[in-house]
Amino acid sequence: RMESVARSNQGNVELGFNIGSDMGRTLLLVANRLDRVSGYPEEANEPFLSTSGTEDNAIAWFSIKAVASKARNLTQYSDLVDDVIRDRFERIEGISSLYANGQSEREMRIEINPTKLAIYSLTISNVVEKLRAANSSVTAGSIEEGKRRYTVRTEGDLTTPDQIKQILLRSDLSSGGVGRVLVSDVADVKLVFKERNAVVRQFGQPTMTMSVTKEPGSNVIETMKRLKNAVEDLAQGPLRDAGIEIAQLYDETDYIVSAIDLVMQNIVVGGLLAIAVLLLFLKSWRPTLVIALSIPVSVIGSFVAMAALGRSLNVLSLAGIAFAVGMVVDAAIVVLENIFRLRQAGLGKREAAYSGTSQVWPAVLVSALTTVMVFIPLLIMELEAGQLFRDIAVAISVSVILSLLVAITLIPTLSNRLFVRVQSVDNTFHIPVLDYIARKFTSFWIEFASLVVRRKLLALIIIGAGTLSAVIFTLVFIPKLDYLPTGNRNFVFGFIQTPAGYNLETTAEITQNVEDKTRPLWSVNNEIGILEVNGKPTFKSFFTVALQGRAFIGGASADDERAAELIPIMQQPANSAPGTRAFMFQPSLFGRAVGGGRSIDLDISGSDLETLFGVGREAFDRITKELPFEKGHRTRLSPGSNLVHRKFEFFQIQFVSPITVSPFASSVNP
Repeated sequence: RMESVARSNQGNVELGFNIGSDMGRTLLLVANRLDRVSGYPEEANEPFLSTSGTEDNAIAWFSIKAVASKARNLTQYSDLVDDVIRDRFERIEGISSLYANGQSEREMRIEINPTKLAIYSLTISNVVEKLRAANSSVTAGSIEEGKRRYTVRTEGDLTTPDQIKQILLRSDLSSGGVGRVLVSDVADVKLVFKERNAVVRQFGQPTMTMSVTKEPGSNVIETMKRLKNAVEDLAQGPLRDAGIEIAQLYDETDYIVSAIDLVMQNIVVGGLLAIAVLLLFLKSWRPTLVIALSIPVSVIGSFVAMAALGRSLNVLSLAGIAFAVGMVVDAAIVVLENIFRLRQAGLGKREAAYSGTSQVWPAVLVSALTTVMVFIPLLIMELEAGQLFRDIAVAISVSVILSLLVAITLIPTLSNRLFVRVQSVDNTFHIPVLDYIARKFTSFWIEFASLVVRRKLLALIIIGAGTLSAVIFTLVFIPKLDYLPTGNRNFVFGFIQTPAGYNLETTAEITQNVEDKTRPLWSVNNEIGILEVNGKPTFKSFFTVALQGRAFIGGASADDERAAELIPIMQQPANSAPGTRAFMFQPSLFGRAVGGGRSIDLDISGSDLETLFGVGREAFDRITKELPFEKGHRTRLSPGSNLVHRKFEFFQIQFVSPITVSPFASSVNP
């Protein structure tokens, strides 16, 4: 797949390859082909390669601003951002790309006086030709001297204003008039920063923002640790000396670490609940202890086995281990119950441990294998679903296999040590009310099973009624379908699509309006403990980026659980400007870019621009009619809906629905 996007002063070409491709070799081939491309405009920079997609979410956002006591124009720090911060960040292992907004590059500006140009009978083309000729480095031949041969090269790079001022534009002595005309005679030359192409503000104050994207396949937690160490070194070193403050606005690992902590808590709580249930039913601490020890052994062994298989501990793999906590005790219970039965029958502790295990281990093996077999398709599947759920499959499979080994090795060994006497096996405690309920429950189902076994017609009726009831309840209570959960990251990001041709000042006015409308919610960010104002969550961080023709907004909630409530708060004032459309979203845990796993892309391609635009506009109108903005649906056109100054042969409509669709609902064909 290949897609290209052209914007003002920049362009992107994104290449997508088949799953399983050798990306190292592919990157080398792409770089070799790119080196063969020629004919770039003289003003264009050489293209560079990045291994992250243009739609990959940033793992971190930073703000850069001047210290109040050393306040200067932020554009004067642009060189420091490129030479110090960018250079340091891009050397971090796992970092793919870095994008800065609000900075400006230095340029050599030549302001020509048209009156003086006319006096000397020169044109702008004459000046440009002379500048290009002077700003070049060429080989001037070679010099033979004795046994050696020296190659001579003339260096003509212009690096200072004085060098440019001394460039000769014309030399004419025959006319008796002007003899020499230099650049300084017709123009002013100075080294300045380019005109700003972005207006960036944090909490209403001018700043620069920087987003960092990781390389595909790199460990985001380890990468973030290295990134934070680099930020700390810069903050305490060159940035402090230069009077610059750098602050992190967004950290993707905060949500990931909290999710991992939650799963780890679930593993511990789930294990304790499993032990409590065992103790409740077995009513003896000795067999409960034997089975309980199988849980940590299996879980810890799973960590070791996954490391040996090259898998990492992440949200999905830990979730798989959490699922397996209740499964790893099954084999242990079966083995222990058989040993328990043989001990009550009068066998010695060693004979009971050996015979009890040897009698049931084939059944335990089959049970474990059937569980593992279910996950084999996910283990060998190369598609997106296989890659996504493979960690869960590996975690559960490894845990179940280890529980089998624990059941046939650790359980009989522990029972041999703990079940010393027959009395220790029968030593159980009693719970009056619960024991009575349990006896009644057991006797009821024993009688029921006996009745069903004796009467075939009754058995068929019960089976049919149970099956029919299961089908009916499934149809009535089946949950709505969705691809992936979005999670609840404490970060809201979005962009404002403006009518074509809007300049930077107009776009900045739109973001200024968003600032003014949300000011009561972020102006209290320095006051500790204020989580809401008038029932609305306050902002922990808030920034706006205004560009020519588009704008970005980002923010995080002071209350980590209420980030989604910031979407309408930021979206409504952004939509108030005529012709603008705001598109806000919470970055998904699994999905890429806008909408995460809930977004749908509708690509319309063709060779005729007018027809392409008409089809795209009609599709957009039909989609917004079926999925209105008022109900939380978000639909955007890329490029925008205005044909002015736009040339494209690829049209994309992206719509995201916050409401999942039931599998039995009628589908909409846009």
